[in-house]
Order: sequence, then structure tokens, then C-alpha cells
Amino acid sequence: MEPLTPVPSGSVGNTILVELLDAIQNRRAVALATIVATDRSVPRRPGSKMLVFADGRTSGTIGGGEMEARVVAEALEALVSGKSRQLIYSLVDAAAGDPGVCGGTVELFLEPHMPQPTVYVIGVGHVGQAVVELALWLGYRVAAWDDRSDLAASVNTATTDVGILSGSIHEALETNPIDEHTMVVMTTRNVGLDVEILPPLLASQAPFIGIMGSQRRWEITREKLAAAGETETNLNRVQSPIGIDINAETPVEIAVSILAEVIGHQRHES
Repeated sequence: MEPLTPVPSGSVGNTILVELLDAIQNRRAVALATIVATDRSVPRRPGSKMLVFADGRTSGTIGGGEMEARVVAEALEALVSGKSRQLIYSLVDAAAGDPGVCGGTVELFLEPHMPQPTVYVIGVGHVGQAVVELALWLGYRVAAWDDRSDLAASVNTATTDVGILSGSIHEALETNPIDEHTMVVMTTRNVGLDVEILPPLLASQAPFIGIMGSQRRWEITREKLAAAGETETNLNRVQSPIGIDINAETPVEIAVSILAEVIGHQRHES
């Protein structure tokens, strides 16, 4: 096998890395395919890179043809699983299923870059603030909102990635949108507020929406939302009461139970 050779400065490889950084900063999932080793005759050499986006679009090339098509397919699967993988292709005998007949072997490393998961805390009372602090400690990107501007202003905004938002929930969601990598944790104070703010949250791409409170509270909230025209499909997305049962009592203990469920949901989905 040939040794890995560096990509020349200012080359297409550097342009690919700039695109990769842009995708990460803009929360777009993308997979980076890099040729790490080759043997004998092959289309591209070690260091060659290609980006594969979730919609199938690519940037750069690792050789074209059937091999590249297979790498794209593998990359799209990696974007679903979120797991890296090593690929080795023999380009010798098409009749035997090889993706080419150049005569050599190509080894690639495929690395998915997923947007950092966000925990969006709705309500920053005692429990909400504890969830914010623990989620940050766990490495999540954290956003938070509370309709009480004085309470929102009292929270140390340096502790979150995007600050504590207040005012209209609709404006807050425009400022910091919820995407498919955002877990919504509602630590709100009453049914009336939940009925008011849940519709835009249910209309979002959030894969997880959990509400703190008793089962009875959620039943009342659900009845009111259904009467207002919310669909059963959307209502069934809500997990309430949120948090695994650890007999939690203090705000920090409740935060632990809530984020344990969030982590469990993520692991199950992946």
C-alpha cells in the first residue's frame, strides 16, 4: 500500500474542508469521504476527498464511476446511523462485482459530521435552570426560553450557547429554530401556558418533546389541544411526564431524570 500523502496547500482538498466547516457551522449533516491508502492503478490518490450531503449532493470526487456511487450510498447510510466506517474496494474484476477495472485497491474512511444535538429548554424556573446547566455539562448545545422576561434576564446567559430568549414563542423559534436534531424539554408552570406554546412546538421538526408534570396535567392539556384542532399524530409525539423514575425530588435530581430520558431517546433512535 502507498503511504498517505499530504494534500497540497491551496488545493481542492482545502476547498472541501472549507465547505465541511461551513456545513458544520450551519447545522447541515454531511459525510466526509477520504482516500487513506491505495495499491497499484487507481483513479485518485491518498488524501483525495469528497463531501456527501444528506440530499445526495456531492462536492469533490474520489474517482467517479461505480465506486464513487457506492461510496455515496454508504455515506447516506452513515448519515442515518451517525457512525464512521472504513471502506475497501478492489478495482479488478467487474464481472466479480468490483466497482471498476483499473487494477488496484482503494481504502477509504467515511466520517459523518452531524449537527451538535440541541436541548431546547422551555421554562427556566428552578428545574429548567438545572436542566440547562446539566445539558451543557453533558456537551449539548443549549437554547432556552421563558415568557417571564425578568426570570429569563436573571439567568446567566454565558451558560448557554445561544442565550435565554423571552417574549413571543413564535419570535423565539424564528430567532433559534428547532431542527431535527433538537430535543425539546418543557419545564413550564401550568396548563394554560402549555396550551398556548405547544402548537408551534408540535409543528416543528423536533424528534423529542417532553413535558414535566403529572399525568393528569398532560391529560387536561391534551384535551384542550385536541378541542382546538390539534391532531392525534402530533399529540402522540409528546412524552409526559418527562423523566425516568428515580424518585427524584430536588431540581438537580429531576434534571438528571429528564436528561437520562433524552439520552435514552437519542441512543434508541441511532
